[in-house]
Amino acid sequence: MIHRKKLLAASVIAALSFAGHSQAATAPAPAADNSADATTAADAAPAASGSAQELEEVVVTGIRQSLQKSLDSKREADSHVEVITAEDIGKMPDKNVADSLQRVPGVTISSASANEGGFDENDRVSMRGTNPSLTQTLINGHSVSSGDWFVLNQTGTVGRSVSYSLLPSELVGRVVVHKTSQASDIEGGVAGSVDIQSRRPLDFKNPITLEGTLGGVYAELPSKTDPQISALFNWKNDSRNLGFLVQAFSETRHLRRDGQELLGYEKIAPGSAVATAHPDLAGVWYPTLVGSALFEQERKRKGGLIDIDFRPTDNLSFDLSAFSSKMDAANYNRNYMLWNTHFISQGAGQSPDAGYVVRNGTLVQANFSPVAGTTYGVYDQISRPDASSDSNFVNLDASFRVTDALNFTGKVGSTRGHGKNDTQDVAEWNTGIGTGAAYQLNGINSAADWSLGNENTGSPINNSLGWIFGDQNINVRDKENWFQVDGEYSLNGGALTALRFGARQADHDRKSDGVIGQGPSASPSPFNAANYPVGYQNYPNDFGDGLGGNFPRDIWYYTADQLHAFNAQYTNRDPITRADWNSDYALEEQNRAAYLQADFSGNGWTGNVGVRYVKTEENVIANVAATALTPGAITTSAFGPYLPTHFDNTYNDILPSGNLKFDVAEDLVMRFAASKTMTRADYSALAGPINLGAPPDPGAIGSGNASNPDLKPVRSTNFDASLEWYFAPRSVLSASLFHMNLTSYIGIGQVLRTYRAFNQANPNGYDAQYLLSQPVNSKGTVKGIELAYEQPLFENFGVAANYTYADGEETGGGPLVGTSKNTYNVSAYYENETFNARVSYTHRSSFYSGLDRLTAFYQAGGGSLSAAFGYTVNEHLSFNLDLLNLNSPTLKYYALNTDQPRSIYENGRQVYLTAHLRF
Repeated sequence: MIHRKKLLAASVIAALSFAGHSQAATAPAPAADNSADATTAADAAPAASGSAQELEEVVVTGIRQSLQKSLDSKREADSHVEVITAEDIGKMPDKNVADSLQRVPGVTISSASANEGGFDENDRVSMRGTNPSLTQTLINGHSVSSGDWFVLNQTGTVGRSVSYSLLPSELVGRVVVHKTSQASDIEGGVAGSVDIQSRRPLDFKNPITLEGTLGGVYAELPSKTDPQISALFNWKNDSRNLGFLVQAFSETRHLRRDGQELLGYEKIAPGSAVATAHPDLAGVWYPTLVGSALFEQERKRKGGLIDIDFRPTDNLSFDLSAFSSKMDAANYNRNYMLWNTHFISQGAGQSPDAGYVVRNGTLVQANFSPVAGTTYGVYDQISRPDASSDSNFVNLDASFRVTDALNFTGKVGSTRGHGKNDTQDVAEWNTGIGTGAAYQLNGINSAADWSLGNENTGSPINNSLGWIFGDQNINVRDKENWFQVDGEYSLNGGALTALRFGARQADHDRKSDGVIGQGPSASPSPFNAANYPVGYQNYPNDFGDGLGGNFPRDIWYYTADQLHAFNAQYTNRDPITRADWNSDYALEEQNRAAYLQADFSGNGWTGNVGVRYVKTEENVIANVAATALTPGAITTSAFGPYLPTHFDNTYNDILPSGNLKFDVAEDLVMRFAASKTMTRADYSALAGPINLGAPPDPGAIGSGNASNPDLKPVRSTNFDASLEWYFAPRSVLSASLFHMNLTSYIGIGQVLRTYRAFNQANPNGYDAQYLLSQPVNSKGTVKGIELAYEQPLFENFGVAANYTYADGEETGGGPLVGTSKNTYNVSAYYENETFNARVSYTHRSSFYSGLDRLTAFYQAGGGSLSAAFGYTVNEHLSFNLDLLNLNSPTLKYYALNTDQPRSIYENGRQVYLTAHLRF
């Protein structure tokens, strides 16, 4: 293993040395890893429809020409837009669209959708210091449903963001990022929107085009090499009015994540036995669980795109497209843990020995002498053999020019997404029985030190089964059906150049039902040691080498197959008694919109002004905890009685917008924009279960926690100003100021609500008040600045850099989810007729990710280094070598401060080698 890592490091150093040597000479252009034809720059409105000639003006050969064309389009755009373009299949920078978007100023990415911890692939996109749910993702101008493969994102924190792990770069013609809003834009992006545009059959130059990629990916930590294959066939007739495109991809890769996880913090209660014996420990935080976490996964992403482009006349066109992407994501997660919450028990349990250390209100170092019979550790083994996610759509676009002045376009379509975990095989083992324990927290830059005394972690011989849990039959379904019509009436003469108008209807559903929460069977009993699996494996011998700290690494485990067989025989998965209604929810939305927009132009200026009206009708079905006496309650679940309850709300939004552009000088452009934007609340915030405590006596107040089906949409008033200086060919220096006034944001608060309660003394029920912790509408602001620079330095070299500062806070001073104060990207690249190279570094400072187990969850700042090299043999054959996560970054998380680490992960490096074929 060490020899393998040295070989990889040597090849990486050699590659970087070559790139650095090349940069000492001359300069223009690549902006991406495996492409000689990709660029990042602002562009005009997307060319999802229009003549083939117009699209061919965007599709250019070579990075330098592409840069120039994009910058020319940037100067002409009325609104503030960024774009990434790609000429050929597989020519998008990086390995999915999110990788590329991270290089756009004002855009940030993350490799986790909630608080599950990051992996080695970027998965979520957000803009201007906000969370991913406030950035809208479109494909060819329409919304797209998406699923999540990770179980906590299926039934736990469920947002509205799209999983970019389902969107390989090979399918993309270009990506348009809208930073300011127009009335004609689909509502749903408070901070902005990302429109991913696929290629159209009639855009191709030749009547028949065959393209393909054949390659492999090597992942360092799992030490696995897997195939990566894609293919494209395009045909168009001689009349250039009928075309057919089919694209397919099949990509497999293994990943391994080594980590240490601290699953929350709790306090030693004042007045408890521990606080009484040690008054200085009253109210002090301590970690609940500290674990050695090994996550392994095989991802198989398959799918494709079909597009039929038909333009029977110059005035009429149709485009029918269908897309499907599915990722099978079988995974096995093991976490061998120190169980502080069990033996400290918020101060009701064991006190630490003398010599403990408290820092920043946290018990950061403690030793606990052995107590016979006390369990000091717990070990979770969780296998999900059929985890998967998918995204699909079918869409028909039509355009009809009635007269030279009047044109109509229309869209009708349907999209579906699923997140599935049919099976979770789980066993939780009691470890460290009577061994004592010790730990020392080392901040966020190194894993904590901890041990379970003299426990033999490499063997299961002293361990006993504690419990079996895990939801089964998870199938989260997301779907939307839509219809949209847009019109444009052009005017000749005067400042008013065109009137745009249109309407849209969309019906959106999100549902999770029929979830089964398994438990141990009564007979046969899984707790009999004679029934345990026979034989075991151990963690890899290099587990945790990059994490620091001194903690258990040589840990035993049962294989996924052993765990599956054990669960199949010794669990209760009865769909009636084990119905886990806490993981069921349903949401139906009917969204209607209409708009009117006026376009203007004059001598040295252009702009538009408009208004969009949006009506949202929501029907939420939430399960409310009940009693057996509640009328209509379902009482057959072992998780307690519950009552499915409907909540209906209607919201009306009027969204004005305006964009103005001035050509201050021949090479200087100034822009101003103002708008109101909105998006709907997250699914789990609206439709998660409502859990009520025991019914209070009449007149008393009960407690509980809940979602909030009465949440209003997130609304914001946005301002944007930018200045762009095109000081040389293929060069730009720009600055943008932005301000978002979130007049309706979603935070966490406490609300007093009234529910019907029942008890034996009041069989007819009474109105009771409950104080609930739940999402609530609040307010916030985000303001910041974006700086960007791009320039060819010599004939074949170039540089690009950008920086974004964002300052966001919730009213009252709390942090906004997703706000990194500082983000920057730096790239240097080289290109000639046969060779191209790029080295780039991306950094994002720390940001608040939300609450996890009632504890604040922050991701610490960090960055990633990547490099790419391309060699063109001839017009039919080229090769690319892509090196990702070259600095092997560790992902670090913390709670209230850096003396409360939450997790530290290492995912290792990845190397892609790909051959591109064209005929």
